[in-house]
Amino acid sequence: MKEGGVSMRAWVRGLGVGAAFAASAAAIAAPAPQSTSLTDALAVLKSHRFVDLTHAFAPGIPHWKGAPDERVKTLYTVDKDGFRINEYCHIGQWGTHVDPPAHFHTGLHSVDQIDPKDMLMPLVVIDVHEKVAKNPDYVLGLDDVAAWEKRHGTVPAGAFVAMRTDWSKRWPDDAKLANKDSAGVFHYPGWSKEVLRLLYEKRGITASGHETTDTDPGSSTSKDDYSLESYILGLNHFQIELLADLDQVPEAGAVVWITFPKVQDGSGFPARVIAVVP
Repeated sequence: MKEGGVSMRAWVRGLGVGAAFAASAAAIAAPAPQSTSLTDALAVLKSHRFVDLTHAFAPGIPHWKGAPDERVKTLYTVDKDGFRINEYCHIGQWGTHVDPPAHFHTGLHSVDQIDPKDMLMPLVVIDVHEKVAKNPDYVLGLDDVAAWEKRHGTVPAGAFVAMRTDWSKRWPDDAKLANKDSAGVFHYPGWSKEVLRLLYEKRGITASGHETTDTDPGSSTSKDDYSLESYILGLNHFQIELLADLDQVPEAGAVVWITFPKVQDGSGFPARVIAVVP
């Protein structure tokens, strides 16, 4: 196929990973007579580096303070039965996980109602890890978004915006992630309402995520204040918690896909988050 006299393969390759993703999405929507454009777009994506932004989950991993530990029971073994089957018992919000709107709001989207097209997104990483190193109670501010946009342009509509704090480097030490003081107050970073309102209501992003157990900073969750998480989910958008390895992806130019089982009426579930990096 030709595009203005240029082969489709050369055209897609020249776009780079971010634009190639957009091109493949457009190709899906267009009534193309052949599928070569999707094949070329896939080849471009596979030529780039893949980064897993997911923690492996198991009993004993860091988790929200109100959650019980995971239990794993082996029901069948290869030696005895010729195959292995384990039974896993954990809450939906376990490990790196998706929080659908139904997690906080009755009648809004559950896990199985999240549109698959919303699982493929441009990746925006707002890096505040140096500020967090100096102040574990740091809250993402409008100036952080403005600085990102000065470097990379306006946050694109439909993006997945991740806050990089390097808090995931404390994994798998639950006490270090909670960072609780002698008075029982948690000290870990979080989002601000101003930033979330800008990103969701003005920029039109699809979802957001972070490396901590909560959207709200530890100073708020110590008081069981989860108003910022409720705000996101109340807009009928989803979020991802306990992301990993955001230091391995650029601030802009990558794409991300997020997958999770299709749990009927699910209020949350472990997720797999993978970035494709130019």
